[in-house]
Amino acid sequence: MVQYPPDVDSVFTAVADSTRRGILERLGRREASISELAEQFEMTLTGMKKHVRVLEDAGLVRTQKVGRVRTCMLGTRRLTAEVAWIARYHQMLEAQLDSLGEFLERTKGDQP
Repeated sequence: MVQYPPDVDSVFTAVADSTRRGILERLGRREASISELAEQFEMTLTGMKKHVRVLEDAGLVRTQKVGRVRTCMLGTRRLTAEVAWIARYHQMLEAQLDSLGEFLERTKGDQP
């Protein structure tokens, strides 16, 4: 069985939630405070802090506190292992579809 580092799981866990994916998309345009994100996603500050913490733990977001304002920005984590896993999965799926296509071609004229 293939073993993956635990941080791969944390990234997939982080992006499994649509709100967190939205946060990443939003931060891709420009940084924002927790309050701005909470308002945009119509969420409590506590709820937004929890989402940001998950993203932060995965290395996808980093925060900086200046005074009473915590600003969020995209993290510096490279997604090399995750991209490699997705590419391998894609190759497996393509191979299965190719096999199915070959089977259908071979049995095209066969009667049941």
